[in-house]
Amino acid sequence: MRKNDLKQERRNKIRRRIRSTIRGTADRPRLSIFKSNKHVYLQLINDLDNLTITSVSSKSADLTKELKGKAAMEAAQIIGKAIAEAAKDKGIDQVVFDRSGYKYHGIVKAAADGAREGGLDF
Repeated sequence: MRKNDLKQERRNKIRRRIRSTIRGTADRPRLSIFKSNKHVYLQLINDLDNLTITSVSSKSADLTKELKGKAAMEAAQIIGKAIAEAAKDKGIDQVVFDRSGYKYHGIVKAAADGAREGGLDF
């Protein structure tokens, strides 16, 4: 197998293990992160109803001016604050964090710290 395939398979195994224990509800949704090579995506998900409550990404139109010229870590922190603000508008202040199989450092940690600074509790 190729190296990238092995990495992806390992991450999917970790994701399945995490998702078997973490469930998002209407009052405490799951804060899920996905990162590609260029962008970061955060979602609040209600797993009981299979519903995405809100989402924010580095491609969001209202954040493009604020993210222009920022490093990836700074952008992830800004996106974390934006998802916290969107959650506050929906009346949500507690979430369950889902790191989606990524290690908790770098961009994932910056996004989580930004969400905590924005007022989310997890």
